[in-house]
Amino acid sequence: MGQRESEQLTQILLDALSARALCTVADLGIADHIAPGSPRSVAYLAKATATHEQSLYRTLRLLASHGVFRETGEGSFDHTAMSSALRTDAEGSFHAGAEMFHLLFHAFDKLDHTIRTGESAFTKAFGKGLFEHVMEHPQLAKVFDAGMTSFHGYETAAMLEAYDFSTIGVLADVGGGNGSLISAVLRRWPMMRGILFDLGHVVARARQSAPAQGLADRCQFVEGNFFETVPAGADAYLLRHVLHDWTDAQCVTILQHCRRVIPSHGRLLVVECVVPAGNDRSISKDYDILMMAGPGGLERTEPQFRTLFERSGFQVSSVTPTSTMVSVIEGRPIPIR
Repeated sequence: MGQRESEQLTQILLDALSARALCTVADLGIADHIAPGSPRSVAYLAKATATHEQSLYRTLRLLASHGVFRETGEGSFDHTAMSSALRTDAEGSFHAGAEMFHLLFHAFDKLDHTIRTGESAFTKAFGKGLFEHVMEHPQLAKVFDAGMTSFHGYETAAMLEAYDFSTIGVLADVGGGNGSLISAVLRRWPMMRGILFDLGHVVARARQSAPAQGLADRCQFVEGNFFETVPAGADAYLLRHVLHDWTDAQCVTILQHCRRVIPSHGRLLVVECVVPAGNDRSISKDYDILMMAGPGGLERTEPQFRTLFERSGFQVSSVTPTSTMVSVIEGRPIPIR
């Protein structure tokens, strides 16, 4: 084995340490202790966060080599664009995303179990499925909601630029979480009305934030389980990063419930990564392993989406890429004969 191959393989292994370092620094709230443009000494940061000064310095030095924080002098650090995004008061803050990983990272220690058995690493590590675990821990649920926005919030503007929602009268956001997505769509299209559909404890949190997001007058909140039913009354059904949580059989169940209530002129809109063929690098392949280890789902290729739609009574009518990692996969109901 040559030096290049050895160094590349070593780097892949060591990337796991960088991930843990980022999660730990987020959990400690280091970014909030540094005002942009006002470097702080590690001595100050260690005292403020009750950490070991030399260990903290070495951790921040590592992260700075990845562009997270910037060492400005011996033992002092300032912000970069990435570390600023870890501040809890940053617009579109990524803090919750890193905090969520910190709280759930133990699941990845069981990835070998998933590879050997096909069973969820998360379930092996925590003794129950991801969503059941989140539901049973209200504080984690709040972090989880915000973490999902950290990871996927930036996709919304790109989705609205790429795909034309203007002819939709009522949009149902199935598995809509904290309401940030449907809120953005309704703000963009003032004549549209919305339905936010999710589990009871999720909808309860969304209702609390509804006035601040401008949802109260134009959005109906419906509690339910999409494995059992989906509410009627919309002419388009949107699922963003929902199907990738589930197996094909589970997805068919969800989509068949959509098919039962969608009008003949309706649209199914699935917003997800589309895994490219070949050996090229794609973050969708990273997310695929995350889904495999976490909830037990998967990211899909375009042919896999087409098969999934057809099994559920839909036909893929278009695949619209965005400037982000996601595409809008549009489906039309196949007439029932």
